This record gives sequence, structure tokens and C-alpha cells, in this order.
Amino acid sequence: MRILVVDDEESILIPLEFLLRRAGHEVDLARTGEEALAWLGEGTFDLVVLDLMLPGVDGFAVLQRIKGQSPSPKVLVLTARGREADRAKALALGAEAFMAKPFGTEALLAEIRRLLEEG
Repeated sequence: MRILVVDDEESILIPLEFLLRRAGHEVDLARTGEEALAWLGEGTFDLVVLDLMLPGVDGFAVLQRIKGQSPSPKVLVLTARGREADRAKALALGAEAFMAKPFGTEALLAEIRRLLEEG
């Protein structure tokens, strides 16, 4: 499966890339909202792992654009913004899942498997 990971923190981005590649996924990385939108314009992804706090175009705007596509990839929001209002907004904009940082790698992999198995 092809996954786009969008996060501006190298300490999250690089380990996530390693973890997902080890799990057998094809992984592309974006460090800004603009980079994410460029990747999404170039190819098809099964899943986007999306941070909300990004430089430039924020994660909510990226999410809105993703869900405006047809077909749109599944979106797992992975963010330090764990407030209930942020979760509610992300889900209302179409995210299929929401996880707050810090996160456990096993829980993250389980959530990714669940999302990808839903088709």
C-alpha cells in the first residue's frame, strides 16, 4: 500500500518512514502542507498520515483538499493537538481516524492496518 506521511518534525517523520517501510508499505514524505498537496496531485495514495500543525498550509486545509478529491485516500490525523475540538473538526472534515502524539507504534500500526483493510 502507498502511504503519504505529512509532518514537519524529523523526529516523527523519519522513524515513521522506517516503521511503515518495514511493515511493507511504499512511503512518501512531505514536510509542509504545500508538499503534501503537490504529492497528492502527482499520484494516488491509499492512506495519508497527517499532522495538523504544519508550516504554510495547515493540516485542516490539507484535509479539506484531500477529501475534495474523488476518490480520496483515507486519512489518519496524527497530531499533538489532542483537544476534543480538534478531533471533532478533523472527523467532520472527513478524517477516518485521529491519534494524539505521543503514540505507541503498535497502536499506530494496528490503526493503519484497520484503515487499509476497510478498503
